Amino acid sequence: MNGKKDMKKAAWAFLMMIGVVSLFSDFVHEGARSIYGPYLDLLGASAFVVAIVSGFGEFIGQALRVLTGWIADKTKKYWLMMIVGYAINLLVIPLLYFVDVSVWELALVLILLERVGKGIRAPAKSALTSFVSPHLGAGKSFAIQEAFDQLGAFLGPIFVYVVMLLKPDEFEGYRLAFLLLGVFAIATLAVLFAAKRRFPHPETMETTKPSGLHGASTRFVLYLVAIGLIALGFVDFPVIAYHASNAALIDVAWIPLLYAMAMGVDALAALLFGHLYDRIGVASLLFAMTFSLFVTPLVFLLSGTAALFAGMALWGVAMGAQESILKAVVASLVEKKSRATAYGVFYAVFGGFWFLGSAIVGALYETSLGWLTAFAVASQFLGMAVLAVFIFQGRRGNSAAKGGTI
Repeated sequence: MNGKKDMKKAAWAFLMMIGVVSLFSDFVHEGARSIYGPYLDLLGASAFVVAIVSGFGEFIGQALRVLTGWIADKTKKYWLMMIVGYAINLLVIPLLYFVDVSVWELALVLILLERVGKGIRAPAKSALTSFVSPHLGAGKSFAIQEAFDQLGAFLGPIFVYVVMLLKPDEFEGYRLAFLLLGVFAIATLAVLFAAKRRFPHPETMETTKPSGLHGASTRFVLYLVAIGLIALGFVDFPVIAYHASNAALIDVAWIPLLYAMAMGVDALAALLFGHLYDRIGVASLLFAMTFSLFVTPLVFLLSGTAALFAGMALWGVAMGAQESILKAVVASLVEKKSRATAYGVFYAVFGGFWFLGSAIVGALYETSLGWLTAFAVASQFLGMAVLAVFIFQGRRGNSAAKGGTI
């Protein structure tokens, strides 16, 4: 009994330290992300360029995870992957301070590199979190991590907003915000090194096998199809921010606060849906995604300030559910020895469809907001339908394995 209590205590301590790393890192890159859209707009980029950069950044950051996840599984160098990834992910952001309008394309390169860094460290981070999930619950473990993430993502944009208030020149405000975020980037790396020193081999915390869902390998493929379709129709924030700025829905200075609000909702939703996942399983995600269906109609069709805030609140609910549940499902389907690789594949599929969706959304934005909305809603609805099949097959398979009937 004492051994179980000690292991659970260690799992909590590890999760808290990784949570602090997540808090500081999201403070940095989500603070920067909250102003990417209007920043690129100010530099002269079009809505299509913003959408492509946003989507392509997600794509390369996610596609890279197939390789980095495989490397993490083969080498077991989870901490090395984390350190290299976080260093690139965060330290490129203060470099945006030095970008001049005459070479604004350099900003695109740095923004893409930020995503590359995340692609390097993400599979290892998800795998490490999954190793403690048997002691705390998969939904709860990823939900707590997501809550730390979104606390940082809530505070970062507020910090950026305050910095920009102090600078009357809008472009100089962006530059100073990027530079000051570098201080928190260094703090992130310091906590990461401390966590590595205290828990050099966190993979040893998991001694049990996954729950062994019936037909896990084939269901994993079906699951990838479902989350890919959901990602296809999920509009990224830089595009929403661009629209809010371009359509003058709110003052551009308030856009970081809009993002902060969404991140606050995200954090609360993650805790709620992580708890629901441990109780009712993947059906909790299906419930959460119904909120996502209303995001694009509110933001792009009604085009009012109240509708924008309502749409972003629902966007935050959907994000929180995705971040806490999607990764928890992988932990239940895949054994520990291959989990980082599975997370890499999962992220690559999600990012690939996100990129494709962002490109389509960017093109449709220039043509018709109505078609943009129809595309987003239809894609997510189809993804929910496939997810429902995934849930049904799981229940049917598990019932058959126990000798029951449907």
